Amino acid sequence: MQFWSTERRGAVEIATFSNPPYNYLDKAVIDELEQLVDDWREPSIRAVIIQSRPEDAGFFTQYSVEELAGLASDPAASRYAGALVRGYKVIFDRMTALPKVVIAAMNGDAMGGGFELTLACDLRIGERGDYRYGNPEVRAGVVPGAGGTQRVTRLVGLARALDWVLRGRIVRPEVALELGLIHELVDDAPARALSLAEELACLPPMAVANAKRSLYLGADSSLQAAFEVENMNWTEVVQSDDAKVALNDFLSVDPAARRDWFESENSKNYPEYSGH
Repeated sequence: MQFWSTERRGAVEIATFSNPPYNYLDKAVIDELEQLVDDWREPSIRAVIIQSRPEDAGFFTQYSVEELAGLASDPAASRYAGALVRGYKVIFDRMTALPKVVIAAMNGDAMGGGFELTLACDLRIGERGDYRYGNPEVRAGVVPGAGGTQRVTRLVGLARALDWVLRGRIVRPEVALELGLIHELVDDAPARALSLAEELACLPPMAVANAKRSLYLGADSSLQAAFEVENMNWTEVVQSDDAKVALNDFLSVDPAARRDWFESENSKNYPEYSGH
């Protein structure tokens, strides 16, 4: 691959992006990401980290404005612009639908289409530094088109999403944390992401997968429909080998020590995914 390199750390897959000099996204970068998303379905991968090289100019600095300008200036091509970003949304949706947690280690700027990509991740870890996160598309005469308007609304609510998108806001990581756009702010995002990924990779994988599916599908449903989604995922996971192993492990703990067990490493040590 030209823009991505991967490394396996136990059950954690680390995907590192690099497109110097500015770390822009473009169609070629997203095409490679599509292949990676397919690879991440491998059951032995329990968690995924997306990061950039520290020596590069940004995380996903922005989508290539040069590519967008070429598209907008060609009437024949711009007629099919919707199909282009619809394809990107499909790739991002497939990433979100993975039965494992995807973590964005945001160790650089993430704006425009780059920030939209992070919104398709499950956890976003910001990094302290002279970085900017945002969706400034309206300032360049376009709008977020790869799912950004909808994902940010579901993340922080309509009122904050209106302020975020209509003003084309760009903020420092500290403000992004206050707005609820990132989950944590640390000095070293890739290191923290790896720690989280290793923790998640040790949890019963089917429980993680079904909890994730229940949260996402429920968020797009009415309350009663969401209860049914939750019930479906509960019923499936309680019949799994993962549940049998984890529950029996818990039953072997003295009742007086069970709270401590939940907080210990002993509660995060399960066999390979059984698949049922």
